[in-house]
Amino acid sequence: MSIRLIVGLGNPGPEYEQTRHNAGFWLVDNLANSLPGCRLQRETRFNAMVAKTSIGGREVWLLEPLTYMNRSGQSVGALARFFKISQDEILVVHDELDIAPGVAKLKKGGSSGGHNGLKDITSALGTQDYWRLRLGIGHPRSLNLQQGVADFVLHRPRREEQSLIEESIDKSLHIIPLLCEGQFNAATMKLHTN
Repeated sequence: MSIRLIVGLGNPGPEYEQTRHNAGFWLVDNLANSLPGCRLQRETRFNAMVAKTSIGGREVWLLEPLTYMNRSGQSVGALARFFKISQDEILVVHDELDIAPGVAKLKKGGSSGGHNGLKDITSALGTQDYWRLRLGIGHPRSLNLQQGVADFVLHRPRREEQSLIEESIDKSLHIIPLLCEGQFNAATMKLHTN
């Protein structure tokens, strides 16, 4: 089993582009830009930006839902069903409040932790047993901010947080080929020990 679908979560539109909630989009954009000839294009049947590419000699789909965060499952479920991709072959990249900026964690399954994008994907797939790459954005309380969570995720990170998030995205990009080769333990070790 290896990753065949990499989903970046975020909200479409210029007003959301630089917000913390779009960390998943940032990673998929960086990944697409690093692959020769890979360009995300609008695909109306999946209501998403989509690219078919090759990573480690394997065919992999990149997906950024254009449905807004809380309806992400519509795009993920549609593409996974169409191309017969199982939940074990899906990696969802998303912002994570419970992890500090600069840290990325890989895990399979588990609850949505209140993340509306994950809730909708779990509902669409009928399981929570898919891979997640969690990009730490911190929590407003741990960052000594007075914002509510909804407001916090829909704002730009402070400059020092932005550079830490970008570092975690760079680290994460190095494990993508391992995931696409099915080397989940090696990918986890590499990401969690660097």
